[in-house]
Amino acid sequence: MTSTRPLLLEVEDLRTYFQLEGGLVRAVDGASLRMYAGETLGVVGESGCGKSVMALSILGVVPTPGKIVGGRIRFYPDAGDGELIDLTALDPKGDRMRGIRGLDITMIFQEPTSALSPVYTIGQQIVEALRLHRDLSRPQAREQVIEMLGKVGLPDPERTIDRYPHQLSGGMCQRAMIAMALCSFPDLLIADEPTTALDVTTEAQILHLMRSLQQEFGMAIMFITHNLGVIAQMAQRVVVMYLGEVVEEARVYDIFYHPLHPYAQALLDSVPRLGGRIRRRRLTEIRGSVPNVYTVPSGCRFHPRCIHMRPGVCDTERPPWLTPDPEHSVRCVLYR
Repeated sequence: MTSTRPLLLEVEDLRTYFQLEGGLVRAVDGASLRMYAGETLGVVGESGCGKSVMALSILGVVPTPGKIVGGRIRFYPDAGDGELIDLTALDPKGDRMRGIRGLDITMIFQEPTSALSPVYTIGQQIVEALRLHRDLSRPQAREQVIEMLGKVGLPDPERTIDRYPHQLSGGMCQRAMIAMALCSFPDLLIADEPTTALDVTTEAQILHLMRSLQQEFGMAIMFITHNLGVIAQMAQRVVVMYLGEVVEEARVYDIFYHPLHPYAQALLDSVPRLGGRIRRRRLTEIRGSVPNVYTVPSGCRFHPRCIHMRPGVCDTERPPWLTPDPEHSVRCVLYR
């Protein structure tokens, strides 16, 4: 899939595995995607499909005993004008990677109250993160943080900067996390389910805030979620993941109105619908359950749950990556 925007990030055949006592877990197993400058890419899938591990792999912060065992992550900073950087070739704890992580690529985590230290004020944590990447004095950094806290909609930022996380609501902590991620004006912001723990009113405010800040700063956003409603509001393109691999990639309109992969179709069919004629019927569900993490099905990984499964084909061969439309790609033998 191509774009008129400059290429910013390219993930190619990424494989991140965890060697645990129970066996080998292939959390990300051959995932590929591209991101372009200034766009919002939605990454969707059930819990355990590898969305968050792929994000941690990009940042080089995969927790032990996880390890990137294959593939490439190429980053083109400064909206494609900078020198190509192979992130997988860098030492995750080295100075070069530290300089990229938190400056050019930043991340908002799922639980803001867990990501923020309870023993330091909001200001202390954001100021230190900012000074780590920029040559600023402490008063200069504090002034910039106060300005950013105001931009993300925190009330009375001059006082809020000296408050501890437990003194703020969940929505205010999430805004503080967004401020920390944006202080360095990154090229890429990775948002890992940033509204999961919030009520719907606060969620709407956070989504509106992220869209307005993206327009102001021109950054790209990788929005990771299982909430298709959020994807409809935020993304221009969508990547669908299942059991560690990308199974479909398309524009957001095509994913919602013309999904090709049976898994994407099943995800959309399982969403409750409001309006129109309300009938008494069971909510559509995806049959079966996600396979054991230690045992990946042979052939197509979705075939044990797929209503279109072809015996002797889907259960024996890995589906090819096909492009029925220049803006729509899918991994499924139905379109071969």
